[in-house]
Amino acid sequence: MTTPDHEDVRVAVRKLCEKFPGEYWRALDRDRAYPQEFVAALTESGFLAALIPEDFGGAGLKLSAAAAILEEIHRAGGNGGACHAQMYMMGTLLRHGSDAQKQRYLPQIAAGSVRLQAFGVTEPTSGTDTTSIRTFAARDGDSYVVNGQKVWTSRAEHSDLMLLLARTTPPEQVAKRGDGLSVFILDMRTAVGLTIRPIRTMMNHATTEVFFDNTRIPSENLIGEEGRGLRYILSGMNAERILIAAECVGDAKWLIDKATTYARDRVVFGRPIGQNQGIQFPIARAYANVRAAELMVREACRLFEAGENCGAEANMAKMLAADASNEAANVCLQTHGGFGFAEDFDVERKFRETRLYQVAPISTNLILAYLAEHVLGLPRSY
Repeated sequence: MTTPDHEDVRVAVRKLCEKFPGEYWRALDRDRAYPQEFVAALTESGFLAALIPEDFGGAGLKLSAAAAILEEIHRAGGNGGACHAQMYMMGTLLRHGSDAQKQRYLPQIAAGSVRLQAFGVTEPTSGTDTTSIRTFAARDGDSYVVNGQKVWTSRAEHSDLMLLLARTTPPEQVAKRGDGLSVFILDMRTAVGLTIRPIRTMMNHATTEVFFDNTRIPSENLIGEEGRGLRYILSGMNAERILIAAECVGDAKWLIDKATTYARDRVVFGRPIGQNQGIQFPIARAYANVRAAELMVREACRLFEAGENCGAEANMAKMLAADASNEAANVCLQTHGGFGFAEDFDVERKFRETRLYQVAPISTNLILAYLAEHVLGLPRSY
């Protein structure tokens, strides 16, 4: 039984993360390598199956427990980006998949014998305008034939299955922009005509571009109804944003702890640098901002778990937490001075990792546009 703050879960995650200290993550970052051992440990512990119902071999925990898991990974100096997609991608399969699909895949995912980590949505020409994707899945007998390209499909090289969004009806034949898109479960282990190319980025994120050349998917792998895929994807995006926000809170706490410790111990001109208000005030402000963001994350979790509309809160949680972690990263780097750029301090790595969330999985500007239109009633800006 978990406590309201899931303290038992947090303690267990912290204990697991002790086996993967900064040296582990630095070596992976240097080689741009995937944290196989860490993901295996999370799988074995059951943490990656936190949101899978017990009937399918998972823990059957609430979203707030998953948020606690990811927050603690980041607060320990790790990076949940290697595997966090499995948590928020479960929603599409759980809510909209058939009984046969859930029985086939969920027990294997919970056991760790199959990984569902890749999410094929974004394309080079569409960016965040998901309704403009061009990857097309044409029905051919008892299968669909897919042609097109995806980009920023993270973990594709380390996943067995991909949740793929593709157009099944040409855009000129649908009444609404969001119609005519469908979601599939693609088994990449057996797929033919699939090419995966890694993209080297400023942080170790294992992201790729994926090409489909007459790649066949059995029709039984269509999730829900054909043409309603965008609705299925959107229903899981609130969970994604809440969990990413929790990671940012964890990053911010790690960075603030790191800055505070260094400011207390580092002596220049005969006194700890943390005695100077020019050092301590930015750290204190970063602390206040992350605590405020943390409250919004908890409110978004509460609404999500109650089955209420949490679109605004999920978006605000992601934006505020990403802003707080970005601020904490700047403060921590500035506090460390030149040592902040040294690899062995882990500050520059965390600085790079948390910077991602100003852009992904949704940019700050799109969140502001959403709030302006859907909360404040201003005219649509895009």
